[in-house]
Amino acid sequence: MDNGGKRRIYIIIMEDISNMSEQEFSSEAVFSIKLHIVLVTKNRQNLFRGEIKVKLRDVIREICEDQRVEILEGNISSDHVHLLVSIVPKVNINKFILLLKGKTTYALFSSFESLRQRYFNRHLWAKGCFCCSCGEVNEDLIKDYLEQQNLKEPAAEAAEETPW
Repeated sequence: MDNGGKRRIYIIIMEDISNMSEQEFSSEAVFSIKLHIVLVTKNRQNLFRGEIKVKLRDVIREICEDQRVEILEGNISSDHVHLLVSIVPKVNINKFILLLKGKTTYALFSSFESLRQRYFNRHLWAKGCFCCSCGEVNEDLIKDYLEQQNLKEPAAEAAEETPW
């Protein structure tokens, strides 16, 4: 039974990623997805101090645990939050960020009357956020890998190469 070369490609990929320091496995994939997320308060208000900061940290930890997102590093400043997280492929990044903003807002407003009075319109966070992926694989490494794959192909298959 011909599997269309899938097994061979899978083995090559497994060998190439074996050098990655931290990869995760699921039944369908091997992955290492790390994101740097920055959430900023509305109008850069200095809100996160004392008990509010502790409550925010605890709520973020709970949300990440529920969503199977691992916090690798984090920092809560007075007006913004930095998170370095590792996610599984099933997590929708946009929905995760909206969930973070919504649940933290609800939890903080439920716990602190002063915030509820100050932000009566229930907008704690600024509209946007910053999110970028980070990791061990960059664009140059992928291009080199793809070029090497073309060199490994037998001559007959290389002649039928499809340009992108």
